[in-house]
Amino acid sequence: MRDYQLLIFDWDGTLVDSIARIVIAMHQAADLCGVPRRSDEAVKGIIGLALPQAITTLYPELGEAAHVERFHAAYSECYVALDQTPSAFFEGVEQSLARFREQGYQLAVATGKSRRGLQRILDTLGWQDYFDITRCADETASKPDPRMLHEILQHCGVSAEQALMVGDSSFDLEMAQRAGMHSVAVGYGAQTLEALSRYEPKLSINHFTQLSTWLSCTVAETRTEEIEHVG
Repeated sequence: MRDYQLLIFDWDGTLVDSIARIVIAMHQAADLCGVPRRSDEAVKGIIGLALPQAITTLYPELGEAAHVERFHAAYSECYVALDQTPSAFFEGVEQSLARFREQGYQLAVATGKSRRGLQRILDTLGWQDYFDITRCADETASKPDPRMLHEILQHCGVSAEQALMVGDSSFDLEMAQRAGMHSVAVGYGAQTLEALSRYEPKLSINHFTQLSTWLSCTVAETRTEEIEHVG
């Protein structure tokens, strides 16, 4: 039984209910740039990637970097307009995060958002120092490359075996798998638990508070094993 010391969370679709806004902003950007809208499911399928990679995945026909950058700017403008009030946390998230901190876990965020986007939200919430570290796609490699997880591990001074990645997309879980880290699949965000099952998550949840319950049981089992080993 692993003794987890570090909990790493994706942001959109895992901690906050922002998927609908992302989809709408992507559709609006397509209209502004004169390209066909992709389906809601297609947009959900790229959530988690860094925005340039997400755009080129949805619209490979854009070709030149200047066209991608124009779409990028249009999306950012549309999303900020929709997100004047930051997207709400999913039920139980704030209480659970506070409990994790009280229990001594280190907390981190690994997100496909830009640093500017995440920092705007953290500043609004007054959460500038809430997490031990946050890593964004535009300051490291995009998911599913495990680089941002390696950077988080190094900063926190823990091994991959002592960390847990919690996310709602295949990019989150593949990233964790490539880093040698256990993962938790979230089924209320961008992708279904069925789609995420191929990455063999340690736990699959449909409500954030299920993570707290499972971790409490994991800690109890670990302590029991330690007592039995000593005995």
